[in-house]
Order: sequence, then structure tokens, then C-alpha cells
Amino acid sequence: MRMKYTISLVFIVALVIIEKENNIISRVSDKLTPKQTPQTPLQPSNSASALGLLKLNGSSFSTLSKLDPVFTLMKRRLENYTEQRSEVIGSAGNRKHILLLATTRTGSSFVGEFFNQQGDNMFYLFEPLWHVERSLTLEGGGTNATAAARAYREVLQGLFLCDFTPLESFIDPLPVDHVTSALFRRESSSSLCEESVCSPFVKKVFERYHCRTRKCGPLNLTTASESCQQKEHRTIKSVRVRQLETLRPLAEDPRLDIKFIQLVRDPRAVLASRMVAFSAKYNNWKKWAVDGDVPIDDDEVRKLKGNCDNIRMSAEVGLRQPSWLRRRYMLVRYEDIARFPMRKAAEMYKFTGIPFTPQVKDWVLKNTQASNEASGVYSTQKNSSEQVEKWRFSIPYKLAQVVQRVCGPTMKLFGYKFVNSEAMLTDKSISLIEEKIFIQNFS
Repeated sequence: MRMKYTISLVFIVALVIIEKENNIISRVSDKLTPKQTPQTPLQPSNSASALGLLKLNGSSFSTLSKLDPVFTLMKRRLENYTEQRSEVIGSAGNRKHILLLATTRTGSSFVGEFFNQQGDNMFYLFEPLWHVERSLTLEGGGTNATAAARAYREVLQGLFLCDFTPLESFIDPLPVDHVTSALFRRESSSSLCEESVCSPFVKKVFERYHCRTRKCGPLNLTTASESCQQKEHRTIKSVRVRQLETLRPLAEDPRLDIKFIQLVRDPRAVLASRMVAFSAKYNNWKKWAVDGDVPIDDDEVRKLKGNCDNIRMSAEVGLRQPSWLRRRYMLVRYEDIARFPMRKAAEMYKFTGIPFTPQVKDWVLKNTQASNEASGVYSTQKNSSEQVEKWRFSIPYKLAQVVQRVCGPTMKLFGYKFVNSEAMLTDKSISLIEEKIFIQNFS
């Protein structure tokens, strides 16, 4: 009898745990149902509470014999729970969630296309956190790091689960009945311009980021959610997450099978590219290049150092492979992708566990051998081998020295060689990229 009583107590504890996890299971089930949308309320559970099972007709059990019925009921419910959980996990077992992390002007739009071109089984989103950053930007510029990190994480979590609701509150103007004409760079996501997501074209509605493949009206986020749920895999590209560590809850979310790909680039090349792409914001740098020494204590220089430090610290966490990141993190240098695009694309797909399709291979082949005319500042078509060295002829040696001074630890970690003269900077016979293998456990 004591043994039976002990077993009963074990099942009671197990039942309490089941009840605590019940909400998670309900949400996972809802997300896996093709017709379920984020705007549809979750149905409440019909199961009785664990404490309620300890009473019969309002009276507490006082003898072991009276525990027999509840013991049988708890055993049945535990078996049902186990079966339900197995079904949920099994149905989501093959779905991959990919987060491509980078900073601006590192080639992330180009690399993001490796996944955007995957076809009908990939739901790809381009910079959805743009709305969050814009909404949280302070009057003097910048954002509150803590508030931004939490908002980024919650929006990413929702989007990976095909729930656009967390993002909606940051879109300006606010969507009306989950419909918006203001989603940033909608045209950069093949998934958001598919026929199934394309609403009737409305001539009087202005859409800055309109689809190029077909004429579509404003984006219905409920329809987008339904399309997302029908896709096998989901990828999001973002240049706005500062620290990989802040995304740990995503890696530990049982509903997600998430992989992080961090894309890095020589910070001297990044500065050179930003001075061209965001010319008005880099007037100080252009002035320093001509007029004199760069003030190391200037806000712009501190910002550069902060960016480099954030990139390095995130990579150090990833390469250290803590338990929550094991087999979930990959570091890729843009220079390696530019020199060996097909090989690196295949490596990234192997890491994610997603088949490297002929459609993606064709895109990589065609878009890494583009003409100079096609390789504009924002183009995803690149003559990739030329892009690796181009920056060396556009950045003054004086500015390259500044970058080396404030971003030295970051450059050393990623294998970027320092230059000690103008001649060395512009001598293409001297490679500034160390052949380096980053130890990463993919298996």
C-alpha cells in the first residue's frame, strides 16, 4: 500500500507539471494548424486542474482506497499528454528557423537571398525589426539597449511562430484590421509577394515598398501568417540585434528549432561601404580624411568601437558553444562567401539541415558573376570576387588606421590582417584575409 501511495503522489506531481506546460502545447498546436491565424483566440483547456483531482464531491481523500479512481484517471491523462506531446513535436520536427545576424554593409542582403531563393518551402522576412528600431529611437538618436533587446526578441519569437501581432504595434501607421501598406521592404521577401498573399491592387493606395513581381494591394498580415504556417522553414535577416546573448530565450523555446548564422566583414571594408551608402551621415569621417587627425574621443569613433565590440562579443559567445547554442551557431565571413560563394552556401545549408536546392544553386551562380553595371550599392547582384578587394581603394589609409586602433581585437578574432602603410593597403598582391577555420560543432 505504501508503494501504491508513493506512485500516486508521483503521478500527482507529474500532473501538476503537465498543467503548467499545457498552455505551451496549446500554442504549439495552434501554430501548426494551417487554418489557425494569430488573430484567432486560443481555445481554453477543458481539463480539470490538478488540485481539483484531489477532491471528490467536495471532500478530500482520507484513505488510500479512495485514491484508486484518481490514480487511474491521472494515469490515463498522463498517457494522453505523452501521446499529444509526441504528435506536436513530431509534426514540427523538420521545421527549421534561421536567424541571419549581421550589421549594415556586411553583405547581409546578398547572403539573405541564399535563403529567400529557396522557393515554396521557405518563408523569408527581410529586416522586420526596422519598424521596432524606428519606433524605439530616442530623440537624440540611438535606442535604449535593454528595451530594444526585449522588443526585438519578442517580435522575432512571434514571427518565427507566424504571429505578426507583436510586430503590428511597431508599424507606423498602425495596420487597420491587420492590413498595412507600410511594411519595410516587402518586395525583398518572395513569400510576401506570392500570389496567395497578393491582395487586389488598389491604385489610390501609395505603397513605398511594393512588390515587383506582380501588382499587389496592401499586405494582409493575417494572410501572410497563413502563408507562413504552410511553409516548411522560416528565415529572418536582421542587422539590428546587438548581442547574441539576448536571444537565448529563442534557443531555449521548445517550439523553435532555431539556428543562428552570424555574418561578419572586415570593419575597414564596412566603414568604406557605409561612407558611400550613407554619405550624409559620414561627413565627419570625410572631413577627417582631408583635414587632419581623427579625434579618438569623438562620438562617431566611439560608436564604431561599440559596434565592433558587440560583434566580437557575440561571436565569442557563439564560438564558445555554451549548451544553449550547441549546434545552433555558425560564423561566416563575407570575404569567404565572396571568394567561394557556392561552397559557403552549401556549408550554410548543411548547417541548417535544409536541402540545398538546384534553384538556390542557380541563383548563386548567376548572382556572383554580375557585371559592374548591375553591382550597385544596394544590389544583391555582385561580382563577388571583385567586391572583396574594392574597399581598399576607397578608404584613406588614415581612416583604416583608426579602424585598426579601435577594432583591433575584433579584426584579430576574425582573421583580418593589419596594414602599416598606404602602399600595403592598396597592394592587391598582399592578402588581408587570413585563411582561418572557425571551430564550430554542426553535428
